[in-house]
Amino acid sequence: MNLILQEIRKKDEKVFKNLFDSHYEPLVLYANGYLFDIESSQDIVQNIFIYIWEHADTLNIKTSIKGYLYTMTRNKCLNYLKSIKITDNLELLDFNMNLISENVVDSTSQEDKAIAYLQTLKIIDTLPERMQKIVRLKFLHNYKYSEIASELNISINTVKTQLKRAKIRIIELVVSILILLQIYQ
Repeated sequence: MNLILQEIRKKDEKVFKNLFDSHYEPLVLYANGYLFDIESSQDIVQNIFIYIWEHADTLNIKTSIKGYLYTMTRNKCLNYLKSIKITDNLELLDFNMNLISENVVDSTSQEDKAIAYLQTLKIIDTLPERMQKIVRLKFLHNYKYSEIASELNISINTVKTQLKRAKIRIIELVVSILILLQIYQ
């Protein structure tokens, strides 16, 4: 069993504070990669630590505590997005993790991954204006393809094509950023 969890079960506040201090900020950055909302990200991570403190006796962590924290953060973020009805039919929210694990060396640090998430937001701002509008309508306002087409007076196929192109551009730029981060380490 995890020694940290054993100490938290004994209500050792110092061990808990060390766990919190060492993981809070990276987890907030990780959560923000899904939510793009720093306050909600902070709330989710704080609630995770509260949950761990209050339920330490019943937790059964089979991985490392760090792995557990990241998995719990991801799941809470996805549940939060579902609760506010954000859809991700093209899996843009999840593509960052897949991209990092499949296309970039797995040694990329959590800090570098967090930087890549933040850069994704900036990358969206660099897309052509129409493409930005389509991405935002689809993923921020939960519009259907037909609603976007009607709103922008374009065809549904144009909407689909623009979303696919946006995804490709975002992936290419995120990979470039991660490669640069690895070169300059």
